[in-house]
Amino acid sequence: MGLQRKTNGDASNSTPVASKKEVQHILTGGDPNEMYKITHTGDESDPLEGSTDSSTEADNSLQDCGESVSVRACGTVKGQDEGQSVRQADGDSPSPSPICNHEEEVLTDSWRGHRKHVFILSEAGKPIYSRYGNEEALSTTMGVMMALVSFVQSGDDNIRSIHSDDHTVVFMQQGPLVLVLVSNNKQSKQQLHSELLYVYYQIVSMLTQASINRIFEQKKNYDLRRLLAGCETILDGLLDFMDTDPSFLLSAVQCLPLPPSLRNSISQTLQRAITPNMVFSLLIVNDQLLTIVQERTVLEDARLKPTDLLLMLNFITSSSAFRGGEIWTPICLPLFNSDCYFYAYIAYLDPPDCTVCLLLISTDRNAFYAMAECKRKIEENFRAQNVLDVISKAQSYHVSHVGVPDLRHFMYMPFNIPDRHDKLPQFSSSLMEEPYMGLERTRLLDLYRHMHSQIHSTTQPLKIIYHVAPREVLFAWVGAFALFI
Repeated sequence: MGLQRKTNGDASNSTPVASKKEVQHILTGGDPNEMYKITHTGDESDPLEGSTDSSTEADNSLQDCGESVSVRACGTVKGQDEGQSVRQADGDSPSPSPICNHEEEVLTDSWRGHRKHVFILSEAGKPIYSRYGNEEALSTTMGVMMALVSFVQSGDDNIRSIHSDDHTVVFMQQGPLVLVLVSNNKQSKQQLHSELLYVYYQIVSMLTQASINRIFEQKKNYDLRRLLAGCETILDGLLDFMDTDPSFLLSAVQCLPLPPSLRNSISQTLQRAITPNMVFSLLIVNDQLLTIVQERTVLEDARLKPTDLLLMLNFITSSSAFRGGEIWTPICLPLFNSDCYFYAYIAYLDPPDCTVCLLLISTDRNAFYAMAECKRKIEENFRAQNVLDVISKAQSYHVSHVGVPDLRHFMYMPFNIPDRHDKLPQFSSSLMEEPYMGLERTRLLDLYRHMHSQIHSTTQPLKIIYHVAPREVLFAWVGAFALFI
């Protein structure tokens, strides 16, 4: 079985395959350097656990998902903790290790005190993921959640949310998966629902929607944790990312400020380094997008959505494993095509600092060496122009550069932009500086979320908000642009 694709590079027919032998090679301690490029040694049957059904369709369900497990594991570098969080937000310390969170004792006061819980389970009530605590220890709690969902469904209705004085519980069902979010931070129901949708899309980006549906059609009580083992850090990282970055609130991307001439020169370098079936070329610096190049000959009418880009960014930055050399891994872009894989080449151009990341997306699973050659050409060109030294030191601007007295922070997002630039929604924001570090950063973003929910209220939307908080005054204005200060 091989990758099926149209001759024009259309990725809609891409069908990934990986054998059980490859998965075992990695998980049992095989040399990760041997697996930077996917190799295929023949398919082996891998029936669903506890099932005697050995049909081809059941095997393919596991093979579709198993590829992402085998290739992602290959990037681990000896001496590094694969579960270590590597994202830092404007100088903040990294988030606590997700391993500690998943070992936390459940139903204690400290466990209940977390500002946000996320639970994922199957329609059969099987635990899949919990942000805090072990899923097995929470099986009874998740069983109650599923009972609530089933009870309301029995009356030809769907449960959407439960509200109390201190907490909001939001439910969302996507196919065979049920996602539940419990929050005590006063976010709107719509914002919490949006965050659950991001979590679901992140799972789809690793397994594909078609594979998830096919697996549960074969066996409704299948334990999806088998395929998501080791990927908890990616989901944990996404939840931390959404708490500390306004990109998800605005559904837009913040690009790294750079002189237009330099950005155009970098984009032209990426355009010249192409290979057949390449779809996107992205350069990411300090966890911010610098430029993206889309091959029009491959995808004439398609556009990369901010959601897909944010999920890819989280996918890369959530684990230190991706800093261990050249990585070749399948990845799904849920809003582009939720049922197929693309293939991503990930390499940092400035080791050991690892601030400049090159991401090349292809429809061809066998294009690793072609992608590596593109990376070599890009790297040579950057070195000749001394580009790496310049962009690795680039950062967002300080609020003092705006020249407005007493201004502490702002976010600006234009809506009316020329058609030729209307490709990816973007916003501009000053750096988060004192006093908005650590918990204060989260508090400020909660205030932004509150104003955002009032502006986008379904009952009484507002265009201008002047909000007096105990420590600052905030202003929001939405028209041909969105401005939060």
